[in-house]
Amino acid sequence: MKKALFLLLALLMCVSTFACAAQPAEVAATQAPVVTEVPVPTEEPAPTTVQFTDSVGRTVELPSDITKVAVSGPLAQIVLFALCPDKLVGVASKWDTTAEQYLATEYYNLPELGQLYGGKGELNLETLLASGAQVVIDVGEPKDTIVEDLDALQQQTGIPFVHITATTATMADAYTKLGELLNMPEEAKTLSDYCAKVYARTQEIAGSVEKANVVYCLGDSGLNVIAQGSYHSEVIDLLTNNLAVVDAPSSKGSGNEIDLEQLLLWNPDIILFAQGSIYATVGSDPAWQQINAIKNGTYYEVPFGPYNWMGFPTSVQRYLGMMWMAQLLYPDTAQYDLYTEVAEYFKLFYHSDLTEAQYDALLANSIGAQAAMKPAA
Repeated sequence: MKKALFLLLALLMCVSTFACAAQPAEVAATQAPVVTEVPVPTEEPAPTTVQFTDSVGRTVELPSDITKVAVSGPLAQIVLFALCPDKLVGVASKWDTTAEQYLATEYYNLPELGQLYGGKGELNLETLLASGAQVVIDVGEPKDTIVEDLDALQQQTGIPFVHITATTATMADAYTKLGELLNMPEEAKTLSDYCAKVYARTQEIAGSVEKANVVYCLGDSGLNVIAQGSYHSEVIDLLTNNLAVVDAPSSKGSGNEIDLEQLLLWNPDIILFAQGSIYATVGSDPAWQQINAIKNGTYYEVPFGPYNWMGFPTSVQRYLGMMWMAQLLYPDTAQYDLYTEVAEYFKLFYHSDLTEAQYDALLANSIGAQAAMKPAA
């Protein structure tokens, strides 16, 4: 009996010892594992500003996300309206009244900011500051004082000013640069490709024809001319033999003043008249009838709407002038449908669907109407 009791106690002790030994492992198995957290790398915040080098070598700090743009003048206004109409906080000068039929109301009624160079007014700094503009963009031919001017205005207003150089020949490059500036590469590429296509085609036409002898007349008396070699003569020099050769070509849109005797010496076969000049009266003027272009009825009024297609301002609408003039002067070579071409331009650059009736009105005096009214010999 004692022996059995002893064995039972020994067995219980063994079981107890085993249970005690096993307990830490069982407890460990029921506890949650200890996890060492690995820190997740956080993304660097996007920069709020970027550095941009403009066409005259000025490096300017700009907001990385530009949503409000001001323009320095009408030339920049037309160029940038094509690219970013919804970013414009205003216009340099009110749109011409002819623009109302083409532009959406919100664009036509944008506030006027004034312009940096030329024109009747100055850049209105008070209105500019109130507009919330994040950048002011100047486009065109750089003035001799451009760097100093833009640096001074930038310091005075605290708003970045940039210049993008653009000529008729380099408008495609200008749009590429603007796309970089405004972070709109795809939209800019569409406009850049269009300009490159039209300019290359115009160059090809100009290089394959015998150029017509032309003078471009403007002013109240028709005795101001756009002289060969001037900034305003780029299109006429490309496509014609511009007879208006003077000693000092004017850089102004009003051109160089001449007299009728000089025009008679040049005796152009074709005369282009700016809108608002004397196109309507020269056909019945005996003095003008001595000139071949008037005598033969080969004189035309440059289309106007919303701006002069040959310039004034000397902006991207000169591509309309290239297409019109190439077909007017060389119809056998420039074999494209002009309405289709002009309508495409209006869609891209004015965001407007041009009707055939509007097109006919634009070119009413520009496609040889006077040829049927040739004065009797």
